[in-house]
Amino acid sequence: MAAVDKTRVHPETGATLVRGIRTVTFTFRSQNETIELPGWYPADDPTADQGIHDAKDMQVSDRAINTMKAREAGVMTPGQVRAARKKLGLSQREAGRLIGGGPNAFQKYESGDVLLSKAADTALRLLSNNPERLSELLGEQHMA
Repeated sequence: MAAVDKTRVHPETGATLVRGIRTVTFTFRSQNETIELPGWYPADDPTADQGIHDAKDMQVSDRAINTMKAREAGVMTPGQVRAARKKLGLSQREAGRLIGGGPNAFQKYESGDVLLSKAADTALRLLSNNPERLSELLGEQHMA
């Protein structure tokens, strides 16, 4: 098994990079989100926030951007989606089947990988405010 590289060389500047985390603030329209962004950063400048990021690193920033987009669009954020689903006592798979999006949709909504659609947002809000209406959907699902 190969050892994990402790450093990398920046392809443009030639600077030595080390694995680290930097605090970065992103802005989307009127929204701001500050996150801890992992990546490869200059070894000689521990405060530098410019580095090289792989897909896993970028997933952190993409999720933060999606959270800002959700707030800007007026739909539930990932944490709000999770809280509403749990309030209804549904698994992620059940919520995807009943409310829409498919079996893996709520995992993606709750992680921030995908924005909740306006229609799913409306359904989830209505059910969350009136959980007894869930039985109507459960009844329809059993008849289908």
